[in-house]
Amino acid sequence: MNFDEVLDRIGGFGRFQKTLYVWICLPQIFLAFHMLVSVFTGAVPPHLCRTGNSGGPGLGLNYSIAPGESCMSYQDGPLFQLNQSLPITEHLSGSNSCTGGWEFSKEIYLSTIVTEWDLVCENATLNNIGSSIYMFGLLVGAVLFGALADKYGRRIIILIGLAVQAIFGVGVAFAPNFYIYVLLRFVVGMTVSAVIMNAFVLGTEWTGPKNRMLAGVITDYFFGFGYILLAGVAYLIRDWRKLQLAISAPGFLFLFYIWVLPKSARWLMASKKYEEALDLIRKAALVNGQPLVDNDMELFQSPKNCKKVQDLRKYTVIDLVRTPRMRKQSLILFYLWFVNVLVYYGLSLNISDFGMNIYLTQMIFGLVEMPARTITLFTLNRSRRISQLAFLAVGGLACLLTIFIPDDLSIIRTVLAMVGKFGITASLSIVYIYSAEVFPTVIRQNGIGMGSMCARAGGVIAPIIYLLREIHHHAPMVVFGLCPLIGAALTMFLPETANNPLPDTIEDVERTRVSATAEKSQQALYEDCPKQNLDIIL
Repeated sequence: MNFDEVLDRIGGFGRFQKTLYVWICLPQIFLAFHMLVSVFTGAVPPHLCRTGNSGGPGLGLNYSIAPGESCMSYQDGPLFQLNQSLPITEHLSGSNSCTGGWEFSKEIYLSTIVTEWDLVCENATLNNIGSSIYMFGLLVGAVLFGALADKYGRRIIILIGLAVQAIFGVGVAFAPNFYIYVLLRFVVGMTVSAVIMNAFVLGTEWTGPKNRMLAGVITDYFFGFGYILLAGVAYLIRDWRKLQLAISAPGFLFLFYIWVLPKSARWLMASKKYEEALDLIRKAALVNGQPLVDNDMELFQSPKNCKKVQDLRKYTVIDLVRTPRMRKQSLILFYLWFVNVLVYYGLSLNISDFGMNIYLTQMIFGLVEMPARTITLFTLNRSRRISQLAFLAVGGLACLLTIFIPDDLSIIRTVLAMVGKFGITASLSIVYIYSAEVFPTVIRQNGIGMGSMCARAGGVIAPIIYLLREIHHHAPMVVFGLCPLIGAALTMFLPETANNPLPDTIEDVERTRVSATAEKSQQALYEDCPKQNLDIIL
């Protein structure tokens, strides 16, 4: 029997798996904190330059003139003449460069990294660079920890990721300067990728086909809950260092995962660690109330004299594109990861200016994602492929439709953009599940890691897309509309995986291309292997 049949025998989603999901989901809340906290810690409060005759810090400054940025020192007249709203890109004539330092409003934030290190005007690009470096940390972590997890296992990488995340997250709160801050955030970004990917894969590999979609959807719910909860935490803690400490220090509580988090039996089998895998399977069966009998045990065990030529085969990311069918599926999935995150972050930047309180806006954005996660529960069991295609099409078409709406109908444009975000959010939830089911066990983590790397590249590029506004006002939305539609078309070339066994080897993916003669040749690779044990080794 293959491993999915093993899971059906011991319980595909019993008490053992449900307990595992508790351990997987709890860190998702803090991962959302780290991903989104820069919205508050890196915020730019209203600010003005100190004038030479201001009479002291903040005296006479009227912050109502600068809802965005005012990068000049207004010394050519009394401040009351400037009591009007000025766009970020607009400057007053007759102004001089600021030489007296900056005064920041404390109406919303007590402090941010911007107020502490004066990251405004000529230094404003440093804040953007810091965000890009954090995203690059996510990218590096996706590649590095994807490969390490396939080699050393999912559990150990999760434990290392949580530990490093807590240490460096707390370190960020005590950063003495901006450059140390950026370096520490880079490492935190790497650990976010490590934990997100491996927690998801660990849950997927322990879950039976009928309940496998819960590995992605349930964890997404907890990430969304963290999205919403961060708004309340940031509202109560307005100082950036205290806020950073509040979201990082609880990470040390995950130390107890050393004793409760199990390894992946599926990965152990693929890594030829049969005895250890068998012990875990026996434990899971006992916890689920379906203990194994002696006859069952014989089916799982493999004799020590059974050898396979490929036993010593080491898999790398090259194996993702080495064979024809695997190459086609990998490249399509990489594009889907890229386009989902590109449009997700692009739309978030485009529709965030509601003119409301930033904390309320953060909460609404989190709430909007909940129905998008929920609807996938009703579509995934029917078809992974059609669900992915449909939500990509909804997101792309909604974005394209916005270009036909006049600028004075801003409400309709915003509603369409929100529909687009709804579709892309649902699609992003599906691509995690779909990828884990398309990539075989021996390179699954490499595949998820490379997909996550492509996703992070999309996140880095998303803000750059808005530079296309200089070419045409609607150019960004055209890009955000066409890219998902291309992805929807490419999805038709992926296999349907709903309620099907997970592939364990690349040969499983390519099997439909193998002739009968080649099948016999494949069987000849085995020596002294009893037939009843062959399937479980595969």
